[in-house]
Amino acid sequence: DRVAMEPGIPCRCCSQCKTGTYNLCPEMQFFATPPVHGSLSQFVVHPSDFCFKLPENVSLEEGAMCEPLSVAVHACNRVDLKPSHSIAVLGAGPIGLCSILVAQAYGASNIIVTDMVESRLDIARKLGVKSAINISSLTNEQVIEKITNAVKV
Repeated sequence: DRVAMEPGIPCRCCSQCKTGTYNLCPEMQFFATPPVHGSLSQFVVHPSDFCFKLPENVSLEEGAMCEPLSVAVHACNRVDLKPSHSIAVLGAGPIGLCSILVAQAYGASNIIVTDMVESRLDIARKLGVKSAINISSLTNEQVIEKITNAVKV
C-alpha cells in the first residue's frame, strides 16, 4: 500500500503508551535516529497502526510531507501563534521549512530562520523569509544577538 508513516515506534508497554501519550515513550525508536537507519527505500517494514493509507490523489512526495507538516502545525499551535507575532525557526531543514510555511499561513509577521547551510537559507529566502541567519561561524552569544535584533525589525 501507499502510506504515510508516523516515524516513531513506541514500546506500547510503558505507562506513557498505556495512557495514550505514546509520543513520550522513553523507548521510542525513530527512523533515521541511531541505531535505526532511515526509511529512504522503496519498501520498509513498519507497524500498520502507524501507517496511514494515502488517497489516490495524494502523491508519495506529498505523503512524505505529512509528518514534517504535522510537526510544524503542532509547534505553531503550542506557541499559540497569531498574526503579527514574530517567530524564530532554528534550522531550515524539512521541518524548519514546513514551520516557515505554517507560520506564514498563521499570519506571522516576522519570521527569522537560522541554519549552518547557506543553500537551506536560500530556500527559506525564496519562501519569503527576510531574516535568514547563517550561524556556522557565530558564537552562541552572537546568534542570540542577531535573532534579538531581527525580532526588533
